[in-house]
Order: sequence, then structure tokens, then C-alpha cells
Amino acid sequence: MPKLKTRKSIAKRVKRTGTGKYMITKPGRRHLMTGKGGKKKRQMRADGMLPSSQAQRLKKALPYG
Repeated sequence: MPKLKTRKSIAKRVKRTGTGKYMITKPGRRHLMTGKGGKKKRQMRADGMLPSSQAQRLKKALPYG
């Protein structure tokens, strides 16, 4: 059985927790922050959890965790 390749682009963006869920950084924090309100900036500061519907696809892209 050949080795499975990991999708490196996804591996750099996602971190797996101990319970098996995936943590992602919320989009929209790179630039143009002056036009966004304070509440929006605070909400984007925290890491987000990936929905379980997308987690199923992620397991195929990251075969080794």
C-alpha cells in the first residue's frame, strides 16, 4: 500500500485538537482593518472551529492528522 500524500496547503491553515476537531483562524484579519468595527475585530481575534460538515472532507486531505 503506497503512502498517502498530505495536502500541505491545508496542513498550514488547520490545527487538530486533542478531541479530533479542527481549529482555523478566522478570515479577514490580514489588511483593511481600519474599515472594520471594533466588535468585528474582537470576534476575528479568537480561533474558530471548523464545522463538522467540512471536517469530513478535511480528514481525506490530512490522512495522518
